[in-house]
Amino acid sequence: MPETILVTGATGTVGSELVRALSNRGVHVRAGVHSVIKGDRLRQLNPAVQLVELDFQRPETLDVALTGVDRAFLLVPFVETQVEDSKRFIDAAKAAGVKQVVKLSAMGADAEPGIQLGRWHREAEQYLAQSGLAYAILRPNSFLQNFITYQGPSIREQGAIYQPLGEGRVSYIDAFDIAEAAAALLTADVARYHGRAFTLTGPEALSGHEVAAAIGAATGRPVRYVDVPEEAARQAMPGAPQWMIDALMELNALGRAGYAAPITADGQQLTGQRPRTVQEFAQANRHAWQP
Repeated sequence: MPETILVTGATGTVGSELVRALSNRGVHVRAGVHSVIKGDRLRQLNPAVQLVELDFQRPETLDVALTGVDRAFLLVPFVETQVEDSKRFIDAAKAAGVKQVVKLSAMGADAEPGIQLGRWHREAEQYLAQSGLAYAILRPNSFLQNFITYQGPSIREQGAIYQPLGEGRVSYIDAFDIAEAAAALLTADVARYHGRAFTLTGPEALSGHEVAAAIGAATGRPVRYVDVPEEAARQAMPGAPQWMIDALMELNALGRAGYAAPITADGQQLTGQRPRTVQEFAQANRHAWQP
């Protein structure tokens, strides 16, 4: 019998790529979504995907979503309750008899004392490690897709990327490669990678100017990088909760100081393929930045 793999956060940047990556791998894919109607677009990525409502704040949806599941990919939203949400899911997965949980964490989550975002991920990682479940952890660096999700409007409208990163370099990774690594873990022998953590990066550490140049070359329009002071970046997020602003500013400070520049071969060791370059990412997504 083919195994059933539950993908949480299935409509998000990484989750939707994982739904695609698990296609044609001889498994049943169950996609956990907030809205079954909104999740219907996942069938374009994997026609056989099964949609199920999943809300981390409603334990009864976890129980239903996990029924009959062999393995699960745990991706919780960037919310203030993400540690509690993770623990609630891990408990439900253990009760349901899930054989393996692969958790999406963040690069540097194991650093001490680390930043707030890292501490949240580390607490969830430790809870998973102590749960008795077979598990593996993925710790990716910042996503290249953020230049679509967050910088997309300013690139389209002004030909500019605004970030408080100074001249800091970041080994950005394409969500495509994160999903390929997750799919490799979720379809390998459970014991092979049990208890291991993998830091995922792109093939090179890039400055804001280099990312802007790659997007400009792909779109045929000039794109520039503009370093902005931290205070200006804070003011550019009206309505965002203070905890979120503070967490993001800590993350930017790490990038500015060069701590997000390391490059690893973990992803290539898992998938057998080199991660995508910023030029390949930009070419594949060039239509996202057209006015």
